[in-house]
Amino acid sequence: MTEIINSIGIIKESRPDESRAPIAPHQVSKIKNQYPDINIFVQKCDKRTFKNEEYEACGAKIIDELNDCDLLFGVKEVEISRLIPNKTYVFFSHTYKLNRETLTNAQGTPGMDKKELLKSILSKNIKLIDYENIRAANGARYLGFGRFAGIVGCYNTLNLFLIQNNFQPLARAYKVNDYERIIKNLSEIRFPNFKLLVTGDGRVNKGVQEVLKFTNIKKISSKEFLEKNFEYPVYCNLDTKDYVIHKTKKKFDLKHFIEFPKDYEATTFEYLKESDLYISAHYWDPSSPKIFTRNQIKQFAKLRVIGDVTCDVDGSVPTTIKSTTIEEPNFYLNTETFSEIDKSKNGLAVMAVDNLPSELPRDSSSEFGNSIVNEVIPYILGKDDGRILNSTITDKGRFLEKYNYLDEYINS
Repeated sequence: MTEIINSIGIIKESRPDESRAPIAPHQVSKIKNQYPDINIFVQKCDKRTFKNEEYEACGAKIIDELNDCDLLFGVKEVEISRLIPNKTYVFFSHTYKLNRETLTNAQGTPGMDKKELLKSILSKNIKLIDYENIRAANGARYLGFGRFAGIVGCYNTLNLFLIQNNFQPLARAYKVNDYERIIKNLSEIRFPNFKLLVTGDGRVNKGVQEVLKFTNIKKISSKEFLEKNFEYPVYCNLDTKDYVIHKTKKKFDLKHFIEFPKDYEATTFEYLKESDLYISAHYWDPSSPKIFTRNQIKQFAKLRVIGDVTCDVDGSVPTTIKSTTIEEPNFYLNTETFSEIDKSKNGLAVMAVDNLPSELPRDSSSEFGNSIVNEVIPYILGKDDGRILNSTITDKGRFLEKYNYLDEYINS
């Protein structure tokens, strides 16, 4: 990058339920040791999981506004009115999924107008670097909160099962706020006989399966899931090659699926007919097939609980008619009308929290911050190997060529 950067700022998050930080206090010390000429400022905030004093003790300066900072790191989208002109911002904008074909809204902060966000970023001459697109040459992401989304999403879904079946529920993850303790809580539960289906093979999915290892829920093969009954709880994981198939039955090729998702259809119907619970932990593109359709769900007689960890509203899981909050993580769905109903009316229980890692903010922020220190900052302050350029959505009042399709979106 050609601009001179003398200072880094850590943003106060706009969302009232967001307590994560992009960089933890101990990582401030590491950055200052590596780049002694860089000043680090932290915007004063009382809801952040790390206290202002913790940052101060590690060498950061606590200030009310970040107007004099060159490079600004946040987690979620910045409130439009608080965007500072002529700065470089790094955060999850949730805009690149504003698909060039469907131009549908992606996940992100509820109520955030993505068109106005992008228009404001352009008009204020802001360089926007999006974490979601900081990737290696093979497309793998260098950083993300996916593991903790999977961990908390699995915990919440199993807790919802306990609630649905009138068992004593577990303490909520955000109240425990400690990874080791929630694992201990789960390991002490003896779940009854059920079948759980999980889809995915990325970071989110790994988080889900990490949690399941500490339970009495045994992993079985897809063949066993369809053909056998068990006297204890079991789960089956379908990765990408298992839950989609080419429409002409060609041999599965992941690269082809990523490039031409419309050529594929879901294979999950028979599995969901056997499932009592389902956890969605896979990546979804708006052009990809849905895991099931609204009409199909009527045939899933056993299915009582869905945990949509990926949480794309009206996305791959049609029962996600809305995202939910940390305080109110679940809703109940009438599968005939696809409308929300009262819990007492025995609907399908859905967990669809869109910022799950915020329930374990210290753990997830520390892991994420390590990636920023190792995989982002050196390539912004030093020589870029292409990862920063490829993840830069806007610069000098325009979209970079890779993201030109967003111009159609903001003018639609």
